[in-house]
Order: sequence, then structure tokens, then C-alpha cells
Amino acid sequence: MRIDSHQHFWRLDRGDYGWISPDMTAIYRDFLPEDLEAHLDANGIDKSIVVQAAPTLGDMEFMLELADRSDRIAGVVGWIDLAGPHYREQFEKFRRHPKFVGFRVMIQEMERAEDVLEPGIVEALRYFAAEDVPVDLLLKSSQLPAVLQLLERVPGLRGVIDHIAKPQIAQGQWEPWSSQMAQAASHPNIFCKLSGMVTEADAQSWAPEQFVRYVRHIVQAFGTDRVMFGSDWPVCLLAASYDQVVDVLERALPEELGEADKAKIYGGNAFKFYKLG
Repeated sequence: MRIDSHQHFWRLDRGDYGWISPDMTAIYRDFLPEDLEAHLDANGIDKSIVVQAAPTLGDMEFMLELADRSDRIAGVVGWIDLAGPHYREQFEKFRRHPKFVGFRVMIQEMERAEDVLEPGIVEALRYFAAEDVPVDLLLKSSQLPAVLQLLERVPGLRGVIDHIAKPQIAQGQWEPWSSQMAQAASHPNIFCKLSGMVTEADAQSWAPEQFVRYVRHIVQAFGTDRVMFGSDWPVCLLAASYDQVVDVLERALPEELGEADKAKIYGGNAFKFYKLG
């Protein structure tokens, strides 16, 4: 089964997507399951994982409602208020839905990266680690030091780093990102999504060869059992079409990869990480 491990849906009139502004003309409209189907079909993708686009419980409920009516949605990665006292109750409510597969921690939006190390958040993540719940980690490359500390404090976390931690590809950033990602990969329960790269390059003038060393470093560091394809559609439309995102990854993957390894990257690893069985 081929799976897009990372895409989004939203309906603007819901009012909780403050990060989407009218000047972002490529994505300033509603995006729903019927808008994605043609792209999945064109690229031989069977199903997708829809990931939260707003840090609200309402967004979680909206995505689960979409999942109820779309067979193409394999799982929903939502949001839980880890900083509040009711995260366990929220989790118990949502986990009853058959397509709830995990939640995302939005480190990127924290005022300080070190806020993710607050005792309450660490305690919550230790609880979810003990429950073996899949957790997406959204962060920028500058926040990797705090995340590496988090992984030391929550060693059993079943986590996946979204968007290869957003290195500044437009500026050619390499270190310390590459060393820090190798350090993250030393934790055997941590995966990485080969997603969100085109929007870290120059949206108007990126070239496919810019992504090669980033993709190959991640594959080398994490191995072919812990990386997964994600389109980041429709956010990717700020810089590239769905087809272009697929093409970028195809060109950048190590040439020696066989079909079995590619099958893991394009679905098998997402199936395993999110426990879709």
C-alpha cells in the first residue's frame, strides 16, 4: 500500500487557521478530501495521513468527521493540549475513533524551543511514550538542540520528525543540522518524514538537485526502515505542485535503493509507525 504520510485539509470559515493569510493566494481557500483524490490517483497513492492544521480540539474533530466519509484517509494526526491538565481525557476521547492514529506537538510555534522541556509537557510525553502513541514533532532546524534534550528525557518516545526539521535549504544550511539529525536518528523509536522540503527552498527558483544531499543524509542516518514520504499538500503549493513534490523525492533518493526499500518509504514505514494494521 502506498501512503502519503503527511497532508492537510481545512475549511477557512472554521476560523482557527490564523497562519493562513489572504496573501498566500495558492492556499487561501478550502481544501477537502475530494480535492486531493486526483493527485493521489495520478501518483499511485492509495491512502493518506491527514495532519492537524490548527492547534485546536475543534480541528481534530473536523478531521475525524472527514475521515468518517473518506476511505482514502488512513489515519488522523490531531492535536492535544499537552500544557493543560486534561490531556489524558482528550486522548481517551479521541482514541476511540478508529482512524485516530496520534497527535502532533507544534514546537515550531512555541515562543522558546525550550518550552517543550517544561516538566508538565515532559511528563505528558512520558505518559504517551509508555502508551506507545505515535507523536509527530513539528520544528525548525534551530530548535533541534531542545528536541534532542527532549529525546533524552523521554527515551521511549515513538516520534517522527516532520519535514526533516526544516533546514534552510534556500541558504544551503548544512551544519549543525546534519549532525543534529544524525543524533536524533540514534534514538531507535524516532522516524523522519521526507516532506515539507520545497517550501524551505526558494519558492520561485528551486531546483531538484538542491534536495539530493538532504534526502540522502536522512536516508543514511535513519535507514530505510524509519523514513517516509509526505507531500505536505496543500502547503507545498506555495512552492510546487503535488506531482513536483513526488518527482523531487524520486530524483533525490539514493540510486541504489531497490523496490523493497522504496515500498517502505512510500507506505510501509507509515503503515508501521502509525499502526495502521
